[in-house]
Amino acid sequence: MILTDATFTTEVSRSSVPVLVDMWAPWCGPCRTMAPMVEALALELAGKVLVAKLNVDENPVTAEQFNVRGIPSLLIFKGGREVDRIVGVQPKSEIARRLQTAIG
Repeated sequence: MILTDATFTTEVSRSSVPVLVDMWAPWCGPCRTMAPMVEALALELAGKVLVAKLNVDENPVTAEQFNVRGIPSLLIFKGGREVDRIVGVQPKSEIARRLQTAIG
């Protein structure tokens, strides 16, 4: 799912499952490194986690609202609230572990 400043609040708050939001930009090399891992997790955790992407260059309001200062940043939301944040390139196993914590 692609999020924008206009859709972020509605999509994240209405989700019945935790949401992983990939804050990224097209020019960001580390973001491109993380993309295949995020896509794989979206498939593996389908139905348990909603995975979404937000381009910070095109959606600066949301990036500022959540004080995103470095990308890639993976924000994990549960019940519409941020419960965890992963900044920088991390192994897929670490992202999955932290998502499992949010899943419960």
